[in-house]
Amino acid sequence: MIYLDNAATSFPKPSAVAAAMAEALSVPASPGRSGHALALNASRTIHRARKALSKLFGLKDNSRLIFSPNVTWALNSAIGGLALGAGDHVISGPLEHNSTARPLSRLVAEKGVFWETVPLIEGLLRPEAFKKLLKPQTKLVVLNQASNVSGDLAPAREIKEAIGDIPLLLDTAQTAGAIDLEGAAEWVDFLAFTGHKGLLGPTGTGGLIVKDGINLRPLAVGGSGSRSESLSHPDFLPDSLEAGTANTHGLAGLAASVEYLLKTGVDKIRAEEMELTNYFLESLLSIPELAILGQKPGQGPRVATISVNLKSWSSSDLAAALEKDFGIMIRSGLHCAPMAHKTLGSFPGGASRFSIGPFNSKDDLKEAIRALRLLAKKKKS
Repeated sequence: MIYLDNAATSFPKPSAVAAAMAEALSVPASPGRSGHALALNASRTIHRARKALSKLFGLKDNSRLIFSPNVTWALNSAIGGLALGAGDHVISGPLEHNSTARPLSRLVAEKGVFWETVPLIEGLLRPEAFKKLLKPQTKLVVLNQASNVSGDLAPAREIKEAIGDIPLLLDTAQTAGAIDLEGAAEWVDFLAFTGHKGLLGPTGTGGLIVKDGINLRPLAVGGSGSRSESLSHPDFLPDSLEAGTANTHGLAGLAASVEYLLKTGVDKIRAEEMELTNYFLESLLSIPELAILGQKPGQGPRVATISVNLKSWSSSDLAAALEKDFGIMIRSGLHCAPMAHKTLGSFPGGASRFSIGPFNSKDDLKEAIRALRLLAKKKKS
């Protein structure tokens, strides 16, 4: 098997991840709910994960790091928690995932919020395009830092500088763990992340970092382990946005994976992934029947995700043939990002996506190129 679907979920995980999860499951207890030794140990596990992630993102106050079941919940917490209403204005990039597009669309339909998207300029996201759309009513800018379709990397820091005091919600689903985000927590207003992709952790983990001074209305209220005497939910972080029992064993695995990243070095992983990505892109150019979505190779910064379409092949048929005949696993279709495919001209058919992870090798990509060349000839004939 050759696994090239790391943008969906990373595989394999560092060995320490499963070991940490098994250890946490062997002594289950509710963190913050009891005073006995097992509950205190569970609380330490949550703290370990919060501490590791705060170090990775350069966050000085780790109470501002909120855990959630996934990045979708985190994004909804920010978008819904701002309590936007009629007349409020939101700007987003044109390559957004449905995790932000659907919450924004619901605000338009149910609350009368005005939502605009910036265009790509010569295939690139430009900070001035965001600044041009700003209005007195603008309350939020939403940005997918790297497209899960094309892998194109947005100039997030420059966009934040262009929009000034307008809050920026940064979706790092495809960048956390894949690029160096140390210090990002100090200039972005909301940073949403998932645990199971570039962070190399288990599914069911994610979170949101909230800038100091911003208050969000919780999506859910209930048990928190604090201020139990009151029927009002706690109003301080992280408790205000962490209702219910935490996914202790999942966060134990996430703590282990983030500690692995910190020890290995995100910059080292990125350099190796980019070396493989550039090799793959250059090799793809030698297949005339194949079209690459998004920026041309070398046009702008990217992550290790490449989507293609092969002439006379549907994306689903191509993915099926790659798995059946070559043991290569990729993802096909619209990738939960119809906005991106419409922007890139691949809607409604979608594309075949190859996403490289830290445990892939050059031999994996050589085999993928060989397979694509053979399939191009097979279908063409």
